[in-house]
Amino acid sequence: MADAHDPRSIQLVMALRRAGITDKAVLSAMERTPRNVFVAEGFLDQAYENRPLPIDCGQTISQPYIVAMMTEALKVDDRCKVLEIGTGSGYQAAILARLSRRVYTIERYRTLMKAAEERFAAQRLTNIVTRIGDGSKGWPEQAPFDRIMVTAAAPERPETLLDQLKDGGICVAPVQNGPVQTLMRYQRDGDAVQETTLGDVRFVPLVAGAAKAL
Repeated sequence: MADAHDPRSIQLVMALRRAGITDKAVLSAMERTPRNVFVAEGFLDQAYENRPLPIDCGQTISQPYIVAMMTEALKVDDRCKVLEIGTGSGYQAAILARLSRRVYTIERYRTLMKAAEERFAAQRLTNIVTRIGDGSKGWPEQAPFDRIMVTAAAPERPETLLDQLKDGGICVAPVQNGPVQTLMRYQRDGDAVQETTLGDVRFVPLVAGAAKAL
């Protein structure tokens, strides 16, 4: 069983540096988060490769470079209250938890959430709050948020989530743009929201509603 001190973790961080990730806090959080804990057993030998991998319920654990790039774009610090849409394996939430004050994460599949919660407990990440539900609606009872991370592609600009951002808050989200998904960075400025395009990506779709099974 590898851990955060596994040489493969260090090699992965070095590869991320070469790929252009410069935020030292993000790189440190990724080095301290053992990716092998979050991948399916059949893919343990590929846990530290810079590639996405399948997990249960037809979902994926994102490519480490995409995780690092999105986290860097979110500009998280230890005062931030963060909302994550799409818990999945829990890998992204674990990294955000090492950088922020508190993470609220929503998943539509109970199977995935149960496994993620067990991983959070094993990693002693006590600043993560979980919910089963419809991620497209956000978490209005806990809004507003300093940061919002969306790990599934919205069909259009996610206005409901943007409405849950604090003034000055940042949201990073993939958005479907015809056949291409575009990673967007949104920043609230009063009633206005500034947009920045970060590049083309590929994510599973953001589906409304909690799953009835799984």
